[in-house]
Amino acid sequence: MENILNSLSITKIETPKTKPDPSTLGFGEIFTDHMFILDYTEGVGWHDPRIVPYGPLSLDPAAAVLHYAQEMFEGLKAYAAEDGGVNLFRPEMNAKRTNVTNDRICLPLIDEDVFVGAIKALVDLDREWVPDYAGTSLYIRPYVFATEPFLGLRPSKTYNFIVILSPVGAYYKSGLMPTKIYVDDKYARSAEGLTGYAKIGGNYAMALKAQVEAQAKGFTQVLYLDARERRYVEEVGTSNAFFMIDGEAYTAPLTGTILPGITRDSVIKILKERGITVHEERFTIDEVFGAADSGRLGEVFATGTAAVISPMGEMFWKDKHILINGGEIGPLSQSLYDTITGIQYGRLPDKYGWITKI
Repeated sequence: MENILNSLSITKIETPKTKPDPSTLGFGEIFTDHMFILDYTEGVGWHDPRIVPYGPLSLDPAAAVLHYAQEMFEGLKAYAAEDGGVNLFRPEMNAKRTNVTNDRICLPLIDEDVFVGAIKALVDLDREWVPDYAGTSLYIRPYVFATEPFLGLRPSKTYNFIVILSPVGAYYKSGLMPTKIYVDDKYARSAEGLTGYAKIGGNYAMALKAQVEAQAKGFTQVLYLDARERRYVEEVGTSNAFFMIDGEAYTAPLTGTILPGITRDSVIKILKERGITVHEERFTIDEVFGAADSGRLGEVFATGTAAVISPMGEMFWKDKHILINGGEIGPLSQSLYDTITGIQYGRLPDKYGWITKI
C-alpha cells in the first residue's frame, strides 16, 4: 500500500454547493462537495482510492458494522492560515491513533502516509470550503467500518475507509466560557481491558445516558471516575481533564481507560516547556475536592479537538459543590488556548513542528 495514492482517481461534482455564511456555522451540519473512499478486501488489501462527490452510501442490510459495531473514527481540523494557506494540526498523530484503535477491534491497519495523504488530497480539492471567519475551521472526519454482509461473529473481510469534511463554527461564540461539570459515580465510560483508549463509536454511545441525565440537571458535561472503585478521576465526556493543584498539573495516566488525546499531548509538552510539573498519575475525586477546600486547587480545564481548551467553572459531586477560579477562565487556560490556536492558524511560529501545510 506504499504508493496506493498514486492511483487516486478524482471525480468532481458537476454543480458545487453554495458555501454557507461562515459567521453562522454550527458543528457537523454542513458537508463539502467531495469525499474520499478507500476499499479493503481480505487477501487484496486496501485498494481503489477515489475522491467522489459527497453523497449517500450503499450498504447491505447485513453489513457487519450494523450488527457488531466494528467501526472507528477520528477527528481533526484544517485551519485557514494567516499566510493564505491551509494548516493541519498534527495529523500524523491521528494516523497513529487510528492504527491503535484498528488493532484493538480487528480492523485492517492503514499506512500512516496514506491516511495523511488522503486527507491532504481531499482538503486541497475542497480548500474553498475552509472558512476564514474568526474561530472557524474545517472539521475532518476519517472513519473505517465493516461492510461484509455476514451475521457470524468474526472480523469482516471487507471494509471502507472514508473521509468527509464539514465547515464548523467557533466552539465558543462569545469567548471561552467556563463549564458546569457533574461528577458521575453511577456510570462508567470504560474499564481496564476494554476500549477506553480506542476511538470507537461504542464508547460515545454508552456515554450518552450519563450526558443526557447530567444536562437535564443543568450541567454542561460529565466527569467520569474509574469503573472499579468510582474514586479515581478519568476524563470528561469527550475530553481529557487537567487539574492545577499547588501550581502543578494533574491528569489521568494513559493506562488504557482514557483516550490519548492529541490536544492533551500538546498541552503536556507546553506545560513542561514552561517549567510546570505535570503528573500523569492516578488521583482521586476526594483529593480534588480536598484541594478546593484547602485553597490549593487552581484552574481546571478539559482539552480536545473541538474546543481546544475548555475551562471548568463549577463541579458537583454527590452533595458537594466547588467553584473553580471564581467561576472565571484563568490565565493559564487562556494562555494555552491562545498558544495552540495561534500555532494552528499561523499567528505564532510552529516551533514544535506540529503543522502540516496544504
